[in-house]
Amino acid sequence: MRKAVGIRLTKREQRTLAQWSRGRLVQQRQVDRARIVLLAAEGWSNADIAEELGVKPHTVGRWRNRFSEDRLEGIEKDLPRGGRPRKREKIESEIIRKTTQETPANATHWSTRSLAKELGVTQSMVHRVWKANGLMPHKVKTFKVSNDPDFEKKLVDVVGLYLNPPEKALVLSVDEKSQIQALDRTQRSLPLVPGRCGTMTHDYKRNGTTTLFAAIEMGYGEVIAACMPRHRHQEWIKFLRQIDRETPNEFDLHLIADNYATHKHPKVKAWLKRHPRFHMHFIPTSSSWLNVIERFFRDLTDKRLSRGVFRNVRQLIAAIKAYIDEHNDDPKPFVWRKTAEQILEKVGRARAALDNAPTA
Repeated sequence: MRKAVGIRLTKREQRTLAQWSRGRLVQQRQVDRARIVLLAAEGWSNADIAEELGVKPHTVGRWRNRFSEDRLEGIEKDLPRGGRPRKREKIESEIIRKTTQETPANATHWSTRSLAKELGVTQSMVHRVWKANGLMPHKVKTFKVSNDPDFEKKLVDVVGLYLNPPEKALVLSVDEKSQIQALDRTQRSLPLVPGRCGTMTHDYKRNGTTTLFAAIEMGYGEVIAACMPRHRHQEWIKFLRQIDRETPNEFDLHLIADNYATHKHPKVKAWLKRHPRFHMHFIPTSSSWLNVIERFFRDLTDKRLSRGVFRNVRQLIAAIKAYIDEHNDDPKPFVWRKTAEQILEKVGRARAALDNAPTA
């Protein structure tokens, strides 16, 4: 296998690439190339860089090699250069600057119509510039960097269980999906037919709720589950007893859970003390992505619940149980791949970005 060329940066190159990577008045492709080189200089593989930036590995390899051969000039190739900027290029730069650095007086973000009116250009031109530079002001991603003081310790503990589970032990990711609503529609839905998507009414009737307690075993992917009407420490202990019954007695049980108060109730702690084969491992606060059972809940919601029609809670519970039974007939484990070191690097970059972000 060919080994990717190593990248070492001078201080000037580091500063220039960092400036380009922030996307200030440069085209999106130049931003991407700068980020590729910066990550390559940190020792990242082409595959990891491609995954991080959402590009293809051969694209990463091309610009890594270009920079190695021609340095900064190599990644500026085929970009507009030299001479006095044309009027069109000035307008495009102003569209990018306005979109990324300012907001309209009466809104949180620009639309193509409002920015076109502000700059005295056509709406289609704003749209073309946004598309060429990957700008989507109408979209925003949600995220939160954990402020847990024990973040690293908890992360290493949980990821260690995923990647290197103890011998003679089962690792289970556990949680509750609370307040699942049994929703019925106010009118009949129309089926999917060629040339027309299926339909559902936007409004609905609420017919009660249930809470799903679930644990997924990381080795084989089987799910232990129960639906209960309430979400208290009593129900949590009842579910722990179910896990105790449905797992082989000769195995220790390592449960990965979030920091919900129910999981740490004094009566829960007393029960765990009487059952020494149970070992609790808590994920850092604001880190639900670290709990694999959340992935199972997402699939359950997307595939069975969000479009479901349930006239009562009994029908809802039956649908959930049928989905889990089918999953357990041919279970497939969720394979964890990221190491704690890789996650810590990414979290470090997110924290740095937050620290350097301009205040609103």
